[in-house]
Amino acid sequence: MRLISEKELKKYGKTYSLSKQAIALVNQQKANWELASANYRSLKKVQTRSFDFGHFRIDCQFNPGRIRSSAANTSREAIQSRPCFLCPGNLPPEQLGLPFQHDFTILTNPYPIFPYHLTIPANDHLPQQLTGKTEALLLLSHALSDFTVFYNGPRCGASAPDHFHFQAGLKEMLPVEDELENLIVNHSSLLAENGKIKVFAVENYLRRIICFRSDDKDQLVKHIEMATRFLPFSENEEPMMNLLAWVQSSYWNVVLFPRGLQRPWQYFADEFDRLLVSPAAVEMGGLIILPREEDFYKLTEKDLISVFDQVTLHAEDFNRLKQKIKESVQ
Repeated sequence: MRLISEKELKKYGKTYSLSKQAIALVNQQKANWELASANYRSLKKVQTRSFDFGHFRIDCQFNPGRIRSSAANTSREAIQSRPCFLCPGNLPPEQLGLPFQHDFTILTNPYPIFPYHLTIPANDHLPQQLTGKTEALLLLSHALSDFTVFYNGPRCGASAPDHFHFQAGLKEMLPVEDELENLIVNHSSLLAENGKIKVFAVENYLRRIICFRSDDKDQLVKHIEMATRFLPFSENEEPMMNLLAWVQSSYWNVVLFPRGLQRPWQYFADEFDRLLVSPAAVEMGGLIILPREEDFYKLTEKDLISVFDQVTLHAEDFNRLKQKIKESVQ
């Protein structure tokens, strides 16, 4: 893998911040890497539709280029039988990167959902586990101020669960970003507040979510990692979750989506009932990616209710999570 120089970046955009450099990087890759160029061009042809649920919406995108991720086989056997496509030595020669600290490299995602879509893998081949990486999530979302950064757990949408990585997309592309303020004001319960951090729970949203809001990085790291430890888990397995993080004014919003299931029954159904929906952070944020045209047209409001009811953490476990958070924040 080759890092791109600032001189090269300046041909494709502004470079006065890491966030602007990331935008310039995508522009450079679209201009010089045929795979990325073709797939970003195809975004202009994606079809969209929305479902209105009153105080929130669910957007749907027909994007055939995402079949690679939606249908990814993430079984242990499949992972072990293929080379890791995020390790530096296995990246395509056309793929260039930007360093972030000493641990990560910012790359253009060549199979995009957003007009500017980044993949941010660790430089070392480490498993997809958030513990110890929460600070990096916050630092990235601060440095990439034009983006929302997200994390997919190893059984919650990560197509490379064997190699730690974040992703990022341009801000204001996900409904939850637009809706969060109204959700907090009108549809949440305040679980805890200590003067440095506020923690909210939202349930009337098809999904059940926990929102952390603070301008104190250390407080966020402490309480996010504490909350994730309260989630149900099996031995030697990370709790099922997705996270989104973005900076708004002077503070962070971090939204935790506790999960109950990787994929709904519709994903495995016979063709008549099948919906190729594999929810990750983007879907939990309100943007359903559908790589098959037939699914895009037949998807109904009832289907969305069913899918989210299956993959979000069940009410009983969520109530226990809320209580533990209430007791923990001092």
